[in-house]
Amino acid sequence: MARPCGAALQRHAAVAVLRAAAAAGDLSKGKALHARLITAGHFDVVLHNNLISFYAKCGRLGLARKVFDAMPFRNAVSGNLLMSGYASSGRHKDSLALLRVVDFGLNEYVLSAAVSATANVRSYDMGRQCHGYAVKAGLAEQRYVFNAVLYMYCQCAHMEDAAKVFENVSGFDAFAFNSMINGFLDRGQLDGSFGIVRSMTGEVEKWDYVSYVAVLGHCASMKDFVLGIQVHAQALKKRLELNVYVGSALVDMYGKCDHAHDANRAFEVLPEKNVVSWTAVMTAYNQNELYEDALQLFLDMEMEGVQPNEFTYAVALNSCAGLAALRTGNTLGACVMKSGHWDHLLVGNGLMNMYSKSGSIEDAHRVFISMPLRDVVSWNLMITGYAHHGLAKEAMEAFHSMLSAAVVPSYVTFVGVLSACAQLGLVDEAFYYLNTMMKEVGITPGKEHYTCMVGLLCRVGRLDEAERFIVNNCIGTDVVAWRSLLSSCQVYKNYGLGHRVAEQILQLEPNDIGTYVLLSNMCAKANRWDGVVKVRKHMRERGVRKPPGVSWIHVGSDVHVFTSEEKVHPQMDQITEKLEELIDQIKAIGYVPNFAVVLHDIEDEQKEEHLMYHSEKLALAFGLLHTPKGATIHIMKNLRICDDCHVAIKLISVVTSRKIVVRDAVRFHCIEGGVCSCNDYW
Repeated sequence: MARPCGAALQRHAAVAVLRAAAAAGDLSKGKALHARLITAGHFDVVLHNNLISFYAKCGRLGLARKVFDAMPFRNAVSGNLLMSGYASSGRHKDSLALLRVVDFGLNEYVLSAAVSATANVRSYDMGRQCHGYAVKAGLAEQRYVFNAVLYMYCQCAHMEDAAKVFENVSGFDAFAFNSMINGFLDRGQLDGSFGIVRSMTGEVEKWDYVSYVAVLGHCASMKDFVLGIQVHAQALKKRLELNVYVGSALVDMYGKCDHAHDANRAFEVLPEKNVVSWTAVMTAYNQNELYEDALQLFLDMEMEGVQPNEFTYAVALNSCAGLAALRTGNTLGACVMKSGHWDHLLVGNGLMNMYSKSGSIEDAHRVFISMPLRDVVSWNLMITGYAHHGLAKEAMEAFHSMLSAAVVPSYVTFVGVLSACAQLGLVDEAFYYLNTMMKEVGITPGKEHYTCMVGLLCRVGRLDEAERFIVNNCIGTDVVAWRSLLSSCQVYKNYGLGHRVAEQILQLEPNDIGTYVLLSNMCAKANRWDGVVKVRKHMRERGVRKPPGVSWIHVGSDVHVFTSEEKVHPQMDQITEKLEELIDQIKAIGYVPNFAVVLHDIEDEQKEEHLMYHSEKLALAFGLLHTPKGATIHIMKNLRICDDCHVAIKLISVVTSRKIVVRDAVRFHCIEGGVCSCNDYW
């Protein structure tokens, strides 16, 4: 009788040693004990299971599997331990492969592990089979199995099946509610998530931190600021705003609800800030066009010793794109290369966006062809980037290459394609894409597509048809479409239609400064100074003021800002001298000042001086003084470039042999050798 008791004590001691070794990660001690057990021959299912657990926790799943395979008898615990080990190491397919070994039995724990594995590999068919087995075995109502099945359907994007399972939930189960909200949000089904959130509101006391993250995600997607601040108040009561996951969700919610400074306040109170929370607050600033603040946060994060990940770099690069900060973007690109994040799709797309919006479409294409993987966003960036730079033929070539690569176009793709068609005057092709191809790929045209079509009709001079198109396609409230038509009325000198269109715009937006400026321009070009006076009177009565033209240029690490007619730059004497030299040079090859763009009834000599001090000319002269010969000059402007500056800069590109890129409020003007990418239409 003593020997069995001694064996039990030995087993108890061995189990205790294995558990202690697993907790300490002491592989050598556990392997030594395993060897002694083999020598002594003291083995049973309990010791085998503890050995599997030990090796799994030490990350030696190969050894755990050898123990499992050598067992003469297995139970459900054996299978569950090995499946859990595979799951914790991300080897979900290996976990599912164990289901072929049916001799260890399937209880609720094994089934829940199996269903979770199918969710992680998005295997809907196998998940359904497991669900079916659970129903037959009477285990479907077990809480572990129930939640795993619900999670599986949500992960596999079968929300109808998930809803059927969810209908059987009894009482409030935080895991079930969280899965449903996240499932609906991942699919973009905001109505579904709204219904779940509404049913959760009476159970706030039972929420866990994941519930707060899920509900705040719903608020962010719906831009429901009121509900968001209510959820924040509840989180404050539980002190959960200090949880890094809840805090990051609060930052995201405030950012997407256009409250960037509230997002920063939620970020500042976090006692521990990780890369996720830093990236969330950077994203909030980026989404609210506070690009400089986003980049400052990037620097602060690095000063705190937090390493950026691929998402952080993508946000920083997109902030550079918003500022057209090519120099900073190049520096970030070098950091991306050194950190090993170059191959990430998000980072590649961010680099393309930065280069494209900073006026270097060639570098954007270089990144594109070097990317190991491309998605529809990558193709869209090239197509829209080419179109925005006036390279319509290249945009169409990229589109056809996209189709050849079997990438399905998206909503954004056709915005770029139709914009390119507008630049090329391809009316029939554009209507084919709008009415046929978009329908074939299941895309419903939106106002952006219709606005491109209006631009196309305007570009080819079919202004009356463009007006009918706006009315017939129910975009009569789209100010952008009317503005496009108004601009073309000025180009084609159809001032009668222009006045009617301007009145339409001012009914929609009475304080639209651009419309007043275009109206004033049309009157000035027609020498109707009484009309100019009338427009200016209306502007005064409504309190509308034209913002000054502002241009800025990056030279070295500094940004230099110039405002039209303001002579406040410390180097204004040198700039003026350079401008006078340039004006003399381009007059010699045919430049004649365009007085029609001067909206003041003053003498011609005063008009010429007024034109010389436009902000883009000041920025260009400064750039020519402070950049190496042959270097491309990049200028940003807050308004459209005027006709006179456009002609002058084209001629300056000839006399200086420089490429000059001007990004104004409408598009890029890539000017080289006296030719502009906009073909002078804009």
